Amino acid sequence: MALIVQKYGGSSVADAERIKSVAQRIAAARDKGDRVVVVVSAMGDTTDRLAELAREITEYPAGREFDVLLSTGELVSATLLAMALNGMGYEAVSLSGTQAGIRTDTAHSRARIQNIDPRRIIRELKKGSIVIVAGFQGVSEG
Repeated sequence: MALIVQKYGGSSVADAERIKSVAQRIAAARDKGDRVVVVVSAMGDTTDRLAELAREITEYPAGREFDVLLSTGELVSATLLAMALNGMGYEAVSLSGTQAGIRTDTAHSRARIQNIDPRRIIRELKKGSIVIVAGFQGVSEG
C-alpha cells in the first residue's frame, strides 16, 4: 500500500463538476489500495476575488488579516472535495493547515514552512480516511 500525495490547483477545482472529477481521480487511487493525501488550492479565481474585496475595504489590508481571509478559499475547496468523496462512499476528511500540523514563520503573505507535525494526518490515514489538506495555510507563533 503506497502513500499517494496529489495536488490540485484552482482551475482543477473551479466548479462543482471539476470537483467531482477530481474526486473520481482520488477515488481511483484509493481503489488501488493506496493511502491518499490531497492538497487543494482555492476554487478558480476565489483568491483574486477575495483580495479585490479586501482592497475595497481598505487600501492596505493588515498582513495577518489578509492572509486569514485568503486562506478561506482553500478551506472551501477542501471541504467540498471531502463532501464529494463522502457522497461517493469514501471516508474523507478535510484539514486546515493548522489541523494538518503545518507550522510557519511569521512572514505574512510570504511565510515559509518551518515544521510539519504529521500525527493528525497519520491518524486519519490509519482510520482509512482520504485526507484533504487546505493549501496556503499554516500556523505561526506570532
